[in-house]
Amino acid sequence: MMRKRGIRVQVWLNKEEKTKLQVSAKKAGLSQETYLRTLINGYVPKELPPPDYYSMMRELHAIGSNLNQIAARANATGHIDRTVFQYEANRLRKALLDIQAAVTSPERRNDNG
Repeated sequence: MMRKRGIRVQVWLNKEEKTKLQVSAKKAGLSQETYLRTLINGYVPKELPPPDYYSMMRELHAIGSNLNQIAARANATGHIDRTVFQYEANRLRKALLDIQAAVTSPERRNDNG
């Protein structure tokens, strides 16, 4: 099987540059080679979202779906189930606070690279 890329480029880095490359590539979930190719092609790779991002997004989608059902029922009947609505509103408020904490809370430094 032939490689798509046939040109090898060797780059000399100092220790600090090598560490920055390793850390940046790891944060983006990419190999160092893919990270550099992404930069060369004019893009800055984004860091991977926090581990609980996908479960938080599922929670928000579920809440949104439930609120839509409540709104549809209220529209059809002219009456809203306040208990169910309040439960979903509280669930949404908690989910938003959890997301805010996950995104803005400082994380412990990892000094070993």
